[in-house]
Amino acid sequence: MKKLFFTLILFSSVLLSAQTKNDTDFAADLKNTFAKSTDCVNDFEKILTPAEVQSLNTTLSAFEKKYIYKIVIITTPSYKPFNSFEEFAMDIDKFLSKDPRLDPTLLIMVSKTLRQIQVLSVDFIKYKLNNEETQNIVSTYAVPELKKGDYYKALELASNEFMKKLQPN
Repeated sequence: MKKLFFTLILFSSVLLSAQTKNDTDFAADLKNTFAKSTDCVNDFEKILTPAEVQSLNTTLSAFEKKYIYKIVIITTPSYKPFNSFEEFAMDIDKFLSKDPRLDPTLLIMVSKTLRQIQVLSVDFIKYKLNNEETQNIVSTYAVPELKKGDYYKALELASNEFMKKLQPN
């Protein structure tokens, strides 16, 4: 819990200071932030309670231990200095994939402020979870709850559906 709290504080300071730094400095700070965290849930936008973060972390960690698939959830209030939320998500995914401790099979990025969600997955699970199925899970389970403002329930429902799809038949 202390690690997560430290990571959240560090990322918040990175976001605040990133507006005056160039892209290279921001990328370096971001890499340092994620290098210190191996949690499945990183709530940088602080839209979840500590209990909700813990609950999601517990569920996703247990799933990872049992099935080897790592699902990572990241919330963020901004995508700056990147040009788009999608570009930011892809850059985060590319960075995380370089470290086996952090490498997500499925990355879920959410922003309450920007009203956006992005889900990225590695190619080797496409036979279990293709883009159409991913879009269906997001639109059926996450989006209705996001519209209600219940970010925890949206992430929990979507994560549960992703986990069902990734489990062996």
